[in-house]
Amino acid sequence: MKTFKRLLNFATPLRHYVPELMTYTFFGIIFGIVNFTMLIPMLQVIFGQQKMNVVNTLPHFTLSVEYFKTAFNYYFYQFYTPATPLRGLAFVCSIIVLSTILANFFRYMSARVLVRMRMNVLERMRNRLYDNLTHQSLDFFHNRQKGEILSVMTNDVQEIEASVISSIQVFLRDPFIIIAYFGVLFYMSWTLTLFTIVFFPISGFLISYISKRLKQKGYFSQEMLGKILNVSEETISGIRIIQSFSSEGFMQRKFAAINRKFSAVSKSMFNQREMASPISEMMGVIVIVILVMYGGQLVLSRDNAGLTGPSFIVYLVFYSQILNPAKNISSALTTLQRGIVAGERIFKLLDEPPHITERPNAIPVSHFNNRLVYENVTFKYEQQNVLHRVNLAIDKGHVIALVGKSGAGKSTMADLLPRFYDVNEGRITLDGQDIRDFKLNDLRNLMGMVSQEAILFNDTVFNNIAFGQTDAKLEDVIQAAKIANAHEFIEQLEHGYDTSIGDRGMKLSGGQRQRLTIARAVFKNPPIMILDEATSALDTESEKLVQEALDKLMQNRTTIVIAHRLSTIQYAHEIIVMDKGEIVERGRHDDLMALNGIYRRLVEMQEFK
Repeated sequence: MKTFKRLLNFATPLRHYVPELMTYTFFGIIFGIVNFTMLIPMLQVIFGQQKMNVVNTLPHFTLSVEYFKTAFNYYFYQFYTPATPLRGLAFVCSIIVLSTILANFFRYMSARVLVRMRMNVLERMRNRLYDNLTHQSLDFFHNRQKGEILSVMTNDVQEIEASVISSIQVFLRDPFIIIAYFGVLFYMSWTLTLFTIVFFPISGFLISYISKRLKQKGYFSQEMLGKILNVSEETISGIRIIQSFSSEGFMQRKFAAINRKFSAVSKSMFNQREMASPISEMMGVIVIVILVMYGGQLVLSRDNAGLTGPSFIVYLVFYSQILNPAKNISSALTTLQRGIVAGERIFKLLDEPPHITERPNAIPVSHFNNRLVYENVTFKYEQQNVLHRVNLAIDKGHVIALVGKSGAGKSTMADLLPRFYDVNEGRITLDGQDIRDFKLNDLRNLMGMVSQEAILFNDTVFNNIAFGQTDAKLEDVIQAAKIANAHEFIEQLEHGYDTSIGDRGMKLSGGQRQRLTIARAVFKNPPIMILDEATSALDTESEKLVQEALDKLMQNRTTIVIAHRLSTIQYAHEIIVMDKGEIVERGRHDDLMALNGIYRRLVEMQEFK
């Protein structure tokens, strides 16, 4: 119930929907009742049982059932006479047609309100999920499978639409229909209605039992669906490796095993969910049969409390109108359980607080003036020390190179600067101020990054270079591309800067993709640049072009280079040699070579990873 209430909050404020919905529903019900009520005089005319009192004057208006009955009799006898029964029948049929048109019009208008509510709820939910994901730190994504996150963003939200939102629509509309029709039934024959109403709790108990079983299986089903998405995503991303290792069969068997489990649970769950509809329909038929037997006895007996043959037929028609809303409610109760499971998975994601947050009264920052300093920085990842009491000062305009074996802590040093992670002990200062004191977006705007993996988006060349800048000018983008040695190949593309580069830029070569990421960094024009092995995955020719672009990029900037080639770092102002999360050597190239230590061995092995 708690999850359902939280899901309902996405529809707030309800005043935007409920009053309008209730108005349309009310008139839809009223004209629906009028429609079926007209069956009584119609049947009486057909069977020659017309016994209504003749009314010669139109009564004064009062909001009562008696007024409408008297008014109908008045107008009816303007057309009906024993000699002209067809005129009276035509009058009744005209009212039936008109009330049907109006009833359906108001049902349509109420459906439009519900559609508006449905779309607004889903839009808000997706926006909340996406906003929450974009503010999470990197460790959030390291601890979760991509397929699980995608499953929540797509399938779970879709399940909310298919079950919870549909159930809300039923709960906002169908109970009022049942109440209204029961009111008419009690008016027509309270004895008969009271007799049949006792059967509803039996049906409700059976539906409740099915609902509880569905919720238990819903968790496992959604979990399996997340694993299916994860394996699918891994297959698409790693198809080259899968095919090169001839592992198609292995991956097919892995996928088939997960898919088999998902199918088995889903089959069981759908079978149970579909049971709700036959049960409610079976109970409805049983009630109708009992109703016919008992009501028929009342009609045939002399003491029938005014229940005639035509009115009993109309009574049955009214009762049949209750069965469909009752069936909808029972189906909604079972379907809702699957949606509640999806809602719990969504709120588990939404309730995950961002680990990287701004402090109250965070300080704005727009310039880097003097120095970046790591002061006794210690960082742990899942209780494992990655950095231990690191001290490093980086003056403005200097190039600092970080070298060392894989796992030495080089990338972590770089990731701490834009606060992808926060230090566990010590602090990092910018111009003497702890970087955690600054506004997060301001701090990150001071930095640009070019990584080993060229991360691009399925968009045009222009939009990738001017990423996030909606007011970018073409001449500025072209200038950035020229500095990055990218303008020449861009001009040769089919649509130049308006060419779409495909998913992750796969329409381009590795060197072209990397030069686009450099152009993006140049366009941003930050005072601090982080280069994380930006040419290590390139061939010699591409590396030369990219390295030239990097050299231009580093001019007059404070740069942290995670080393990959000797040519990149030998002219650095300071080279920092790291091992097991600590700085073990530091100095310029010639000085470190003279030490004959770790750095010299790395240079000789050309092991800059």
